[in-house]
Amino acid sequence: MYQVIARKYRPQTFEEVVGQAHVKQTLRNAIDQGRIAHGYIFSGPRGTGKTTMARILAMALNCEGGPTSTPDPQSVACKEIAAGASLDVIEIDAASNRRIDDIRELRESVKFRPVRDRYKVFIIDEAHQITNDAFNALLKTLEEPPEWTVFVLCTTEPQAIPATIVSRCQSFAFRAVDLPDVLGHLRKICASEGIEAEDDALAALALAGDGSLRDSLSTLDQAIAAFGRNLEAAGVRDLLGAIPSEMTERILAAIRDANPAAMLSVIDDLFRQGRHPQHFCGELARQFRNLMVMQVAGTDSKLVSAGQGERAAAGTWLKEFSSEDLTRYVHLLLALYQDLQLATQQRFRLEIGLLKLVYAGRLRPIEQVLSELPTGGRTAAPRPAETAPAPKQADRAPSRRPQRQTQPTAPPPQPDALKPPQAPTAPRTQPTPAAPAAKAAPRPKTPAAEAPPGKPAPARPESGSSAPAPSPAAPEPAPERPAPDELKAKLLEAIGNSGEQYVLDAIQASRLERDGRAVTIHVHSDWLAMLELQLQVLEAGLAGLVGGKPDVRLICETDKAPARKASPGRPRRAVARKPAVKGDVRERAQSDPAFLAFSKRLNGRVTNVVDLREISK
Repeated sequence: MYQVIARKYRPQTFEEVVGQAHVKQTLRNAIDQGRIAHGYIFSGPRGTGKTTMARILAMALNCEGGPTSTPDPQSVACKEIAAGASLDVIEIDAASNRRIDDIRELRESVKFRPVRDRYKVFIIDEAHQITNDAFNALLKTLEEPPEWTVFVLCTTEPQAIPATIVSRCQSFAFRAVDLPDVLGHLRKICASEGIEAEDDALAALALAGDGSLRDSLSTLDQAIAAFGRNLEAAGVRDLLGAIPSEMTERILAAIRDANPAAMLSVIDDLFRQGRHPQHFCGELARQFRNLMVMQVAGTDSKLVSAGQGERAAAGTWLKEFSSEDLTRYVHLLLALYQDLQLATQQRFRLEIGLLKLVYAGRLRPIEQVLSELPTGGRTAAPRPAETAPAPKQADRAPSRRPQRQTQPTAPPPQPDALKPPQAPTAPRTQPTPAAPAAKAAPRPKTPAAEAPPGKPAPARPESGSSAPAPSPAAPEPAPERPAPDELKAKLLEAIGNSGEQYVLDAIQASRLERDGRAVTIHVHSDWLAMLELQLQVLEAGLAGLVGGKPDVRLICETDKAPARKASPGRPRRAVARKPAVKGDVRERAQSDPAFLAFSKRLNGRVTNVVDLREISK
């Protein structure tokens, strides 16, 4: 009768077990030192050698001349254990013997000594199937068994074993077998069986096992039955339902060329061939994961789960995609794999998911998009280190305003007392008293003395002087740019080192007036809340400019209502503002140049507008 490869090549010694070096070394040392425990728990994925290791442990304990860490498979006791005919090695399937009555029978058999061998070994497979009552019945026996009894519990779900059982046993966690170890074992078996197999075919068989050596050996048996003694990669991959290399090339080309029609053609061929969509998506995610790992760790990395041929084919596509693109593709494929689990129309979901891969290649980093946008909106106030000094009078462009004759006038205002330009008024009928002519000095030209832009200089009546008035036929003065706001510039420079950039922006957008130590700031409603919160910063900056503690008043430009006098203590809201209309906020946001450029670049639209002033209340 034919014996399958998984049973025919089942390990008979610790050295023959593939992988699990940590378990083999510990058990051999324990046997050599005579530190044999009465209970063991072997847990791990399926097909990783748990039951095989339990049998080898029983052979090592009952071998002739033992216990020994190198049992002889040809001894009588070892042959009986391997064949399952030993009276002293009892294998129990807990899936069908899980009740409390079955455990009671086991407890009765524990009391009797071995028939022939040194130890009576109980191997309980699928131990997590035992009920809680049955486990409780086993507690006392498992904690204090007879000296000739050894329990080995094998399970794939160690979390289902009660903690009271775990605390009475030594636990060994079996690991999934590494891909190189599986490949080496498959090559050894193919050489013994006289099978000629390509490396990529064996790699496909090893990947199909997913870390389970028994699954890979079962698949090898199936491939030999299908193709005889010559295993080719294409045939084996088709047998396993893996993605053909040609289809992978077409998918990568469609993504690179941003060709959605080519991607839909691949999906149509996939369903014509009768392939399972979710299995196809999982295989595609694995291949893109290999590309991502190769892009990051190199083509020779051991982290890549692929054969040499698949590595070489994938290496030609690395220059076409960046690591960020591949990471995005893997994320989309994993989400598609989850959607296909519950999807009723899997073709539709697969088409949408793979088209996302095509369109995802057109995305651009947000940093690159932002760097291409023009600088729009309000211009932030320059930093103190970047603030250019105000131009001197001599450096300004020469004014085309006709020069008036020097005349006696009242003492000029202080240079830092800047008031907003007033509209020109008609000449007064009564002359303004002036100082004696002998003490008159030329009136310095200050920014406050200049006329507003686009307005003619107001006529001044002459007093105590015979200088003629300007001729009515004089040419109309040309408009002139306003002089810089000296108080604002000095205030920006004074508080520039505080790092409060928002305060600088608010001052830059405001208008300042001074009357002694009283400083009035005309501020727009958008910036009023910021200045109220940072009132102490304003007072500290103005203290050195007005020669003492300033009296700061905030006036909202929108409401035109005077603010309450600023308190020297905790800042208070100066003006009760009216609630902003959301439509006005939306209009201002949509008219901002930066927003217009950004929405045009991303083809976006406004869905919601939030007024931060309302949130700060």
